[in-house]
Amino acid sequence: MFEQMRRDIRTVLERDPAARSSLEVVLCCPGVHAIWFHRLAHPVWRGGGPGLFIDHGMGVVIGETAEVGENVSILQGVTLGGTSTKREKRHPTLGDNVVVGAGAKIIGGFRIGNGSRIGAGSVVVREVPENSVVVGVPGRVTFRDGARSGIDLNQSDLPDPLARTLEQMVERIHALEAEIESLRQALKETSRT
Repeated sequence: MFEQMRRDIRTVLERDPAARSSLEVVLCCPGVHAIWFHRLAHPVWRGGGPGLFIDHGMGVVIGETAEVGENVSILQGVTLGGTSTKREKRHPTLGDNVVVGAGAKIIGGFRIGNGSRIGAGSVVVREVPENSVVVGVPGRVTFRDGARSGIDLNQSDLPDPLARTLEQMVERIHALEAEIESLRQALKETSRT
């Protein structure tokens, strides 16, 4: 048990640039506290989860039937939620080396493949293949095995479907206004003659 706690501390020191010392991690890291309390309260933990890193443990929800692989990073505000009230596998399974971005919601009893990354704020409602990058609401695979799959993943310029729809509406309004003005001019010319 103490070796696992030491590994948890090392994991935070390796992955969190804000962590300056082991003592600081032990005293001030709510993600580590959440993991340790979970381990005390949930004996099923013994089956897996080594190398788990929960950054800023506040607001993280991990459902009862969720399974977490090795070396997984879960950032603040993540939900591993369920879609059923039946006593069945209703929460997600995260494979090894998965990173779940801040505020992401993964809802349902499906698998997130090894090595996949879930973008911040994404809502994932279906299985994700290995080595994929998922962004958006609903979550869409944008990269798989290093190859682009659909949209560009420039984080500072992710597509905004609502903004694009509004831009198209404004373009259409301008075109209609121009057509109306042209018809007014034609009507004026017809009235003069």
